[in-house]
Amino acid sequence: MPQPQPDAVAADRLTIHNLLRRDLSASFKEDVRAGLTARPKKLFPKYFYDELGSQLFEAICLLPEYYLTRAENEILARYADEIVSAVEGQNVTLLEMGSGSASKTRRIIEALIRRQNDLLYTPIDISASALETSSRVLLQSYPELRIEAYASDYVAGLNALKTQDRPCRTLALFLGSNIGNFDAAEAVEFLRAVRGVLRAGDALLLGADLKKNPQALEEAYDDALGVTAAFNLNQLARINRELDADFNPRAFRHHASYNEETGRVEVYIISLRNQMVRVPALELELRFDEGERIHTENSYKYDLEGLTNLAEETGFERARTWMDARKQFSSNLFLATGER
Repeated sequence: MPQPQPDAVAADRLTIHNLLRRDLSASFKEDVRAGLTARPKKLFPKYFYDELGSQLFEAICLLPEYYLTRAENEILARYADEIVSAVEGQNVTLLEMGSGSASKTRRIIEALIRRQNDLLYTPIDISASALETSSRVLLQSYPELRIEAYASDYVAGLNALKTQDRPCRTLALFLGSNIGNFDAAEAVEFLRAVRGVLRAGDALLLGADLKKNPQALEEAYDDALGVTAAFNLNQLARINRELDADFNPRAFRHHASYNEETGRVEVYIISLRNQMVRVPALELELRFDEGERIHTENSYKYDLEGLTNLAEETGFERARTWMDARKQFSSNLFLATGER
């Protein structure tokens, strides 16, 4: 018997607020210009995820070296009921920043549905199309679910939620070690913004990769098959596709290394020779020296003391931490304390 398609899901259970004020292609142009004319040059990790980049990242998650997704899935599969039970209140609403495909979110959704009759899920994601697709798939799977989604960046989405009266407890999710893409000041600013939409007693489940052997960290970001290299170099191919540039990705290489002093994996694209690159859409002609780096991403790693300090600095208390069997990754329950 044919399965119902996602588009057939009842519209009365889905609301999507599009808060994207600027054309994303215009933002991409502005950020590429700013990054490639900076000293040193840089690109921004939020632009990894075009259609090809998203497919490459799905492949990365299957690699033996990339333990993060498996470790977090292990935690959520084993402890989802325990996690939601740690949030007081009979009815809990679910908020997620950077929901993407929401594949890992299903564990939490199912745990909440097991203990309450229905569930309101509020995802925030920069991709309106991905948000609509994932929302309709979730609604097809869970008739108890209602979704009020925000197509926006984190700041706009969280600001919109500040004006809403939510009588139920809220469990917010920030999964996948996305906190690692922020430096210390940015992480504090972001978590304070999250705290600003929560009441005392509400909770945040924060995924955080843990500090460990540098070799394991570097292999996770530079796999033997070269999938992560393709993911990183796809930024150059994307600039070619969307801005008519003439980058030769074969004239650059991927590099990832762990900086023990800063506690972060640093990811670069490195020029293999002296070369010129033209970006007609930006009216730019760029010189790259042999060995010159384009910084594309940092991924900060944490220890438990650092997570405790981060919670306390942003209006939370680190109430519980769950780890996978190998203690590579952590899911941390931050409880909102005091006043906003």
